[in-house]
Amino acid sequence: MVDILKYIIPAVVVIVGIWLIQHTMYRQEEKKRQYELKREAQKTISPIRMRAYERLSLLLERTEPEAMIREMMTDPTWTSKSVMDIQRELLQRVRLEFDHNMSQQIYVSEEVWQRILLARDEMAAFINQMAIRIKPGSTGLDYMKTLIQAYHTNGDTPHEIALQQLKDEARTLL
Repeated sequence: MVDILKYIIPAVVVIVGIWLIQHTMYRQEEKKRQYELKREAQKTISPIRMRAYERLSLLLERTEPEAMIREMMTDPTWTSKSVMDIQRELLQRVRLEFDHNMSQQIYVSEEVWQRILLARDEMAAFINQMAIRIKPGSTGLDYMKTLIQAYHTNGDTPHEIALQQLKDEARTLL
């Protein structure tokens, strides 16, 4: 019996040792495989995410008052539009631009997306507030001037803050 134990104990130790080594190697190989899969996915996803950051930055740029008004001025009838017409068109432009880019939210962090939503909501509120505050009898041109002047007088705009946060997040990919 003692002779058998002389052979069995070392054999069990060797078998356990081999199993531990193989198990460790298997785990390391699995980690390496996961890393390679993740790296390959990043090669595909990174360009898509960068395009999303570009599109969202364009969204923010296009929904600033100057950009929207400049676009409106390509319409030959812009000078005859009332304050209400311009207000309605500006709100529609913000909504359309946002709706067109809504799918990009899956490529940015929740914080950046919330900041973009806030910029959209604050722009709509700003457009409405300026329309209410403008003097009765003012022309559409007066309203446009008021929008542009008032937009930059309150320090950093929601669009600038959202754009900065978007840029900061995009830099982490580079």
